[in-house]
Amino acid sequence: MAIAHRRIGTGPVRVIVLHDWFGTSANWGSVLDHLDPQGFSYAFPDYRGYGERRDVPGRHTLPEIADDVLALADELGWDTFSLIGHSMGGKAAQQVLARAPERVEKLIGLTPVPAGPYPMDDATHALFYGAAEDPDKRRTILDLVTGNRVSRHWLERMVAHSLDVSRPEAFAAYLADWQSRDLSSAIKGSTVPVLVLVGEYDLALTAEVMRATWQASYPNCRIVTIPGAGHYPPHETPVAFATEVEAFLRG
Repeated sequence: MAIAHRRIGTGPVRVIVLHDWFGTSANWGSVLDHLDPQGFSYAFPDYRGYGERRDVPGRHTLPEIADDVLALADELGWDTFSLIGHSMGGKAAQQVLARAPERVEKLIGLTPVPAGPYPMDDATHALFYGAAEDPDKRRTILDLVTGNRVSRHWLERMVAHSLDVSRPEAFAAYLADWQSRDLSSAIKGSTVPVLVLVGEYDLALTAEVMRATWQASYPNCRIVTIPGAGHYPPHETPVAFATEVEAFLRG
């Protein structure tokens, strides 16, 4: 089964980019206009139940995403590659690393979910687990993680996109998997070079959280806070995001 994906660039640095819980390969904002197509080859797959693969059946788990990422890399002829994972995609990227560490050159976590189970109090649990069927809860989550500061129009567009391009059952199943799955022992001590990008206004996945989780697990991990951004730097500060990503990957 061919893995549907979007491509940008034909350069020598090969990168597979994994989207967040709300997004798809098409929902990266204007940052796609600022990526270097001569220096890099980017592949953006959709998860099963999302985007171009909305009707592809699956279990909707991180191991399934990892299997599909490795299958896509095989299709592309990429023996090794770097990974970028946004939010839930950051945990999915760690699942790829756990599955095939010899194939991952570098790892970028963009406002990423840590490897361990993600703790939620009762109110947060009700908010997140109700979001599959409730657009208002999706909007509340997006507003929270961008620091209660972005425009109403942007929030409404993001909610509409998430509703249009993902199946509710897939949306719910991925949450149950990324929230509870524990990859800590599988990745701890990996020497892969890691960059973690945090938005200044992200109220959930903060630099403090990243230091206690990602930096504690990866000895070769650097954390960079992007000014002026919350949970969605590719939308909020696209040039700054692209600059940080490509400087790390080139280095």
